[in-house]
Amino acid sequence: MERFFKLKENGTTVRTEIMAGLTTFMAMAYILSVNPGTLTAFGRIDMGWYSVFLATALAAGIFTIAMGLFINFPVALAPGMGLNAYFASVVLSSATSAHPFTWQMGLTAVFISGLIFILLTVTRVRQILLDAIPDSLKHAITVGIGLFITIIGLKNSGIMTIGVEAGNAIPANTFTDVLYFETVLHLGSLNNTNVQLALIGLVLIGILMVLEVKGAILFGILGTTVIGMLMGAVDFATLSNPSTPWVPDFTQLNFLAFDWNGILHTGIISAIATFTFVELFDTFGTLVGTAQRAGIMDNPETGKKRVGKAMLVDAAAVAGGAMLGTSTTTAYIESAAGVAEGGRTGLTAVTTGVCFLLALFLAPVAALIPGSATAAALIIVGVLMAQSIRRIDFNDMVIAIPSFLTLAIMPFTYNIANGISFGIVTYVILAFVANLAGKKKYDIHWMMWLLAVLVVLRYLLIGSQG
Repeated sequence: MERFFKLKENGTTVRTEIMAGLTTFMAMAYILSVNPGTLTAFGRIDMGWYSVFLATALAAGIFTIAMGLFINFPVALAPGMGLNAYFASVVLSSATSAHPFTWQMGLTAVFISGLIFILLTVTRVRQILLDAIPDSLKHAITVGIGLFITIIGLKNSGIMTIGVEAGNAIPANTFTDVLYFETVLHLGSLNNTNVQLALIGLVLIGILMVLEVKGAILFGILGTTVIGMLMGAVDFATLSNPSTPWVPDFTQLNFLAFDWNGILHTGIISAIATFTFVELFDTFGTLVGTAQRAGIMDNPETGKKRVGKAMLVDAAAVAGGAMLGTSTTTAYIESAAGVAEGGRTGLTAVTTGVCFLLALFLAPVAALIPGSATAAALIIVGVLMAQSIRRIDFNDMVIAIPSFLTLAIMPFTYNIANGISFGIVTYVILAFVANLAGKKKYDIHWMMWLLAVLVVLRYLLIGSQG
């Protein structure tokens, strides 16, 4: 094990890697219940809650272990948040149309996007991104992901709420334009048990980190869970709930549930394009951000090679996850939780993957961990990832403006791809103008030009909301 994962070379130990893997799993475990609820739209889409649960655990377990064994990379994979919501929204919005876009068509679209990713990775198009995107934007991506993680933690815990005071009624499941004073982010109710538990977890993890306790985030999550039991915030009914059986029933898996007859459906082209575009930037941001946090990019040459190989596993996971019956499986930003605990090699990923496979048999136990406990951990991880902001030169406006837009738009539009898109376009424009003015010579890789054009076309032709 020492030689296989090169533990000494990466300055880590078996204990540290296992603790890091457990921490990553704890931070990601929420997907086991959230993804089934999202893809089935809480019963409105007939994919089957338990069927999606099986697909979620299997996809996360299999491809996370693959990432660890074949790439020696401390990054975990699972069905991605955001893309699963898009999947459900497309199916629901067309349910009453003459030619409905079924969930089987959705899985087909995800599978095709996975094949596209494999092609882009094998031809090294995705790897070129590592050289094309300026270092400042890479650091901004890391910070932006940290803020994005923080938003997830604040929202899931109830610490952050949204107060809508619009003059007109806002229909459900729609996007709407409101004035600056009509929608305001608020502090959640401190009388809410979930908010209280999240704040306790935040303080507990913070204290453990100040005391430099190894495994601070993991022990903080476990400690918060115990406190949650005392506060009555843990639902023990999950231990006997028939919807979460102890022994997995694989006959309920939606395996290869594709609809090739609907491949020419008018909506499938747009779906494939959206899945491909968002996954392209989401994965790039996650892998680069996590790699930088893990110190893998300290040696740019070897770091880029490892990230490039990781992209191949990620691409295979997209297609493989669709075969199992779930939306896009992708690298997870919550992997940063394990990296923050010292995870540096594939042993971290293997540990996380094994936990996901064990969750097939221990789903009721995994469901005991309250969302507030993991939410507190995500907020702390946001603090750690924000440290990269000091590596951005905010005195140079050609660098500062795109970097700021990248790190700000990610959390405030709740979309990693949006932040990277705005950063790319503004950098190309500002660097081009600066070069014309002769102020300073900025390098603009040809891939940056191509990406800028594709980003603009994406928003013009496919749309921007979501």
